[in-house]
Amino acid sequence: MTENLKHTVDLECSDNNINRPSKISIIEYPIDSDIDEEEEMIKNPRNGIQRYLVAIEYIGTRFSGSQKQLNVRTVVGVLEEAFSKFVGQPVSVSCSSRTDAGVHALSNVCHVDIQRISKRRPGEVLTPHEPAVVGRAVNHFLQKQDSDLMVIDVRCVPSDFHARFKAQERIYFYRLLSGPEPLSTFEKDRAWHVPEELSLPAMQAKSPIRTLDELSVNEVIESPYFPSLMDREQHNKVSGDLRSCPNNSETDIPPTSNPSIDKVMASSQDVGFGKRRRHRCLVVTARARAFLYHQVRLLVGVLKAVGTGNLTIPDVERILNARTVTAASPMAPACGLYLGEVKYDLPTT
Repeated sequence: MTENLKHTVDLECSDNNINRPSKISIIEYPIDSDIDEEEEMIKNPRNGIQRYLVAIEYIGTRFSGSQKQLNVRTVVGVLEEAFSKFVGQPVSVSCSSRTDAGVHALSNVCHVDIQRISKRRPGEVLTPHEPAVVGRAVNHFLQKQDSDLMVIDVRCVPSDFHARFKAQERIYFYRLLSGPEPLSTFEKDRAWHVPEELSLPAMQAKSPIRTLDELSVNEVIESPYFPSLMDREQHNKVSGDLRSCPNNSETDIPPTSNPSIDKVMASSQDVGFGKRRRHRCLVVTARARAFLYHQVRLLVGVLKAVGTGNLTIPDVERILNARTVTAASPMAPACGLYLGEVKYDLPTT
């Protein structure tokens, strides 16, 4: 059998880093059918396109929601602009979860398709960028704006992997700060300030809500760095306890007791000049595969009313059985809501 002849092809490196060589390693291609397949890949607009799964964090205060809209600043709009500056052509970003204006995200996830085109030889398709390169480049353009949106992780996924439809679980957190003291400047638009005292045991009563995998209320130390390591450890412990229960349709929420919290709870005691009295900080955690529109904020509004004594558990059952938004207590404001995590069964790399 005659051995296939081979020739070499030099591919450009489009990175402008002076510390890197202008050429990548020489790659050898057979002269026969493999060359035809490579030419076909360049001609076909779908070939050579890499889909990336991108995790982002953002402060939602200055965004008019996550979904792209005309003439307003949105998460997807800002993200698409940064990606377009990076790749030199328009891109479309699809988010796993929609968030309203003012809602924050510790980790929302989206996917985007990118075809890497040579800047020196337009039309030539190059090897896709490494995920780390994508993250650094997009963050470079994001930081030139308002620095309230950042890429925190990037991963290559198959072309049929959809950020929204492949999501297996979503976790939301809601922060309430209870106490008469004015809200700290650092907490502005980051939590719901409730001047009244909230009864944690009442809010932790057996929940009649059966549509969620988890609905828990825990008290944590107030901190502008939310969630702190302690918060994450507490949530993981509670979530593990809940998952070990044989049936979570009626959730007994384990009460939280932490001696360190008692030392910083709001009180009338003098804490010294120049020191702020802390609020009690309660975090509601909701976990499910999917959520209805405004579901978490409506539930938090009900829980807050239970905590202040304006509603009882039978009242909550009546509201849920009514199956109408008008029967619920006023909805909790957007500022305290955080999309905490979107979980996937990711393919192995």
